[in-house]
Amino acid sequence: MGNVLDDDQRYRAVHSRDPRFDGIFYTAVRTTGIYCRPSCPAQTPRRENTRFFPTAAAAQEAGFRACKRCRPDLAPGSPEWNGRADTVGRAMRLIQDGAVDRAGVDGLARHLGYSTRQLRRLLIAEVGAGPVALARSERAQTARVLTETTDMPLTDIAFAAGFGSVRQFNETMRAVHGRSPTQMRTRGRSRPDANSAPGAITLRLPYREPIDLDAMLQFLGDRAVPGVESHDGRTYRRVLRLPGGPGTVELSPGPNGPYVLCRLRLTDPADLTTAVRRCRRMLDLDADPTAVAEALGEDPLLGGIVRGHQGIRSPGHADPAELAARAVLGQQVSVKAARTLAGRLAERFGRPLPEGLAAGDSNDGDTGEKTGLTRVFPSPETLASAHPADLGLPPARGRALTGLAEAIATGRVDLGPGADREATGRALVGLHGIGPWTADHIRMRGLGDPDVFLSGDLGVRVGLEALGVPGAPKETAAIAHRWSPWRSYATHLLWASLNEGESTETTDTGSRE
Repeated sequence: MGNVLDDDQRYRAVHSRDPRFDGIFYTAVRTTGIYCRPSCPAQTPRRENTRFFPTAAAAQEAGFRACKRCRPDLAPGSPEWNGRADTVGRAMRLIQDGAVDRAGVDGLARHLGYSTRQLRRLLIAEVGAGPVALARSERAQTARVLTETTDMPLTDIAFAAGFGSVRQFNETMRAVHGRSPTQMRTRGRSRPDANSAPGAITLRLPYREPIDLDAMLQFLGDRAVPGVESHDGRTYRRVLRLPGGPGTVELSPGPNGPYVLCRLRLTDPADLTTAVRRCRRMLDLDADPTAVAEALGEDPLLGGIVRGHQGIRSPGHADPAELAARAVLGQQVSVKAARTLAGRLAERFGRPLPEGLAAGDSNDGDTGEKTGLTRVFPSPETLASAHPADLGLPPARGRALTGLAEAIATGRVDLGPGADREATGRALVGLHGIGPWTADHIRMRGLGDPDVFLSGDLGVRVGLEALGVPGAPKETAAIAHRWSPWRSYATHLLWASLNEGESTETTDTGSRE
């Protein structure tokens, strides 16, 4: 949506206080030095005093401070970065995942195959800020969340958010938010959630309405791997594998307003930004549901389904490597059977979850029920070192799983947030036992590609046949071309039309004998 707007259209969106544009662009006022969301309730500034920026970091680089009223730094993210497959899109996803804090700008540039100067030039031209400024904006947002919602000492927050020193932390918070960390904590503090357990970080994940959050959490719950995930009908919980060690997350609908209530327990608080971004991708919270509905709602085949499933999303996954392993396990078996196989794999090869990370083996404070989180899903390195015969799978599928795990562990297949999706897809189908369905499934859910159509999926074919469109996968793929760039959403709509969420089997044999 943001790319097709000119400044006059943006100003009209600001004048109407349209929340659909929050996070897609930011508006700044020269006379006040403040930048806001388009939906800010403050008086609309004069057109000649208004500037527009594609990111909060760009507004900050231009010398503007975040509005204390609408808190633009906490707006939903732009859907553009999820959809773009070019270098800038890949760089933005990596920066949001914390790549600059972990590997520095040089490491980010090397990963993308560019020099630091080339990468900086590309980002400034496209989003108005370089990688350092973009990472600084992410740190400032993380620090604000920790300052206002936890009792962590401010010194600990500075380093947990990725700042190199307390002085840098204080200067950045004053520059971005117009207040020192001490002032933010004593004057405007939002107390931690009343039901928050000790050691948990509770925060809100905003999104653009509409959203069918209950259906999405049920989709994840139906596929929950015993010991790794659980769903009690309202709250979805899972174990996260993060750079600093394992963590857990609980996600449920927010009681007041358009947000998901997110409760994290982390081995290393510095993983907060990474954990939040992975949860947002898993729930597709940065999507633009209006754009999807406008594109697919007028289609003669899908229009009725769109109207019956308002706010449908394309759920991703918090751990693409785990999703890839589970895609192999799901070849030609039911969802229930794949879930059972994954649970056995986690029980045998996964590491026990450290005590205290989950509400775990004790009763959960909200429901009185056990969360059932006990294991970290086995890493690619662990699965790569396993003997195929020990996996409890047919021999060919066991070899496919260990081969895929080895390719991920050695970097021959990139499933990170900055992966080149086309290159990853080609690498996947070049592996033993990985067919088109498996590769496309990994692209859609593991890499968050919004434009994948699973033409070989049985559930998709049944959904199309119910609409009067029988045909072979190649024929249905040709029909689906008109749904680009939202073919992943079309896939989920067809699944939802069956009231099953996903096919019970696939046509991907996984065979490359």
